[in-house]
Amino acid sequence: MITLRDITLRRGVKVVLDAASATLQPGEKIGLVGRNGAGKSSLFALLTGRLSNDRGEVEVPKHWRRSEVAQNMPETEDGATDFVLQGDLTLMAARVALAEAEAAEDGHAMAEAHAALADAGAFDARSRAQALLMGLGFRTEQLDAPVNSFSGGWRMRLQLARALMCPAELMLLDEPTNHLDLDALVWLEAWLQRYDGTLIVISHDREFLDAITKVTLHLDEGKLVRYGGNYTSFETQRAERMVLQQAAFARQQEKVAHLQKFIDRFKAKASKAKQAQSRVKALERMEKLAPVLASADFDFEFREPLNLPNPMLMFDELSAGYRTDEGDKIIVRGVDRSVLAGQRIGILGANGQGKSTLVKTIARAQAPMGGRLTEGKGLSIGYFAQQELDVLRLDEGPLAHMVRLARDVGPPGREQELRDFLGQFRFTGDMVNQQVGSLSGGEKARLVLAMLVWQRPNLLLLDEPTNHLDLNTREALSLALNEFEGTVMLVSHDRALLREVCDEFWLVADGVVKPFDGDLDDYQRWLLDQSKEAARAAKKGSSAPAPAPVVAAAPAPAPAPREDRKASGQARAKLAEQTRPLRKEMEAIDKRLHALAEERAEIEAQLAEGAAASAIAEMGKRLKAIADQLEADEMRWLELGEQIEAMSA
Repeated sequence: MITLRDITLRRGVKVVLDAASATLQPGEKIGLVGRNGAGKSSLFALLTGRLSNDRGEVEVPKHWRRSEVAQNMPETEDGATDFVLQGDLTLMAARVALAEAEAAEDGHAMAEAHAALADAGAFDARSRAQALLMGLGFRTEQLDAPVNSFSGGWRMRLQLARALMCPAELMLLDEPTNHLDLDALVWLEAWLQRYDGTLIVISHDREFLDAITKVTLHLDEGKLVRYGGNYTSFETQRAERMVLQQAAFARQQEKVAHLQKFIDRFKAKASKAKQAQSRVKALERMEKLAPVLASADFDFEFREPLNLPNPMLMFDELSAGYRTDEGDKIIVRGVDRSVLAGQRIGILGANGQGKSTLVKTIARAQAPMGGRLTEGKGLSIGYFAQQELDVLRLDEGPLAHMVRLARDVGPPGREQELRDFLGQFRFTGDMVNQQVGSLSGGEKARLVLAMLVWQRPNLLLLDEPTNHLDLNTREALSLALNEFEGTVMLVSHDRALLREVCDEFWLVADGVVKPFDGDLDDYQRWLLDQSKEAARAAKKGSSAPAPAPVVAAAPAPAPAPREDRKASGQARAKLAEQTRPLRKEMEAIDKRLHALAEERAEIEAQLAEGAAASAIAEMGKRLKAIADQLEADEMRWLELGEQIEAMSA
């Protein structure tokens, strides 16, 4: 159990935590939420011992192993799998012990080291590490590639895999989804749902928090408030709490005014002095309630486009890719589609299949490799690239960026007009001249959005625009996109944004672009269905007792074209009818596994808190029975999955 008692933590002159308290039970999955700059990452540093509290007590069980994603970019020639394996500190310690025992020719120590290796799962550790890598989107040929050969985003995925590899009782994840695409995110959700340790996660992805967490810890104004439930439940409870708090504050203000009025009126009268003095004491004893000061909502809107060409874009056997020293590398070919005014298109596909390459080609950031791309007359593109924050000039302020944009790109604007415009994006006063390098990631993203809005585009190309945005800004972006009169083409792993903005999807897979006839839930089911074979392959030779139901695989074939769906629909319906009993049994097992895991967590919590001696034996028996039932249910779950796949084949 983690206990924080009256914690005060300062970072420079800023008080991050002010007499904050919270209790977290073993096995709980907690979402840590709060505005940007509230101190969430500082709380993580406190829990890992990198920071020391100024006052109060922090209690984390001493025997707990802790795991978190290192924020530094790894620089090593080690292979990807070996790098991830090094995250299993227990396994690494056992290997070192064996090497020392062999060097000393100590037979007894060698036996103990081999036992430790067996306990650490050394025989299947490599396959488990590679399953993590494949789940996070790495291809088979990349599993042993040097770490230094990967780009920054992929190295951060390696750091995430390394953190997941550690057999930790406490896992701390700070924005783990930022460098993931949708298929890797779905896999990570499934993995974390099966994780049986204590998890604390910071994320601005609403659906991710809702899927993973059962407790929400809100950090606001230096205080920690615990809410039971996921993020959506937290929002509802907090809104109710704020209404009650505001009402209580109003009632107290009335009472204070009444007492003060009596004091002011009678404090000079001898006959009423005693009563007046008693009211002074009552006023001093009264616990002062603070007014509810909700942080101001952020909102903006895209200005009306000057024109709306229709069609905006036409692709005629377009090929997209990039040039290398060895020659042209074509990623997507034969694109034969058009983009119309007012469309809201979500671009789906596994990482590396060519989503960003297609968007860059449309944005004129790279030339087509073949075919033809025809633009409508008057087309004005607003492009938000994944690396857009990197092109900001760190030694200049927001106003300097806007002045240059208005001069070089347009439309033109006077300095005061640009200052007023930046104010809409929360850049006010001296902040317009503050160096961009000193701004937070969220502030930089708001500046890029401001520059995008100023250009008055009629086609928005957005490639992962939410990576550095907090929840409030994401919601503002969603509202602005829905009110935008032009066309939107969106690549994002933020499912809430995709659901709220897009009304059709394109799938980039196997080098082609096809319409995806379904919604986002259909796409997630398609991903899960396509990955089952890879899941079993990754588990071969593994004795892990709690197999994850999903492992993201290498890109799979795209769904059948529209003309083939009607013919295959009847076959799918017949198969669904045949497999329905098996799927229902799998659902029942899933529910039972969840209930057993919760019961186990409750018993373990009772034991950790110090159960009565007479009850400990019964608790131990029940834990053994739960473990046996979990193992049996998991084996049955796998058998059912194999039966369904055999019937599907």
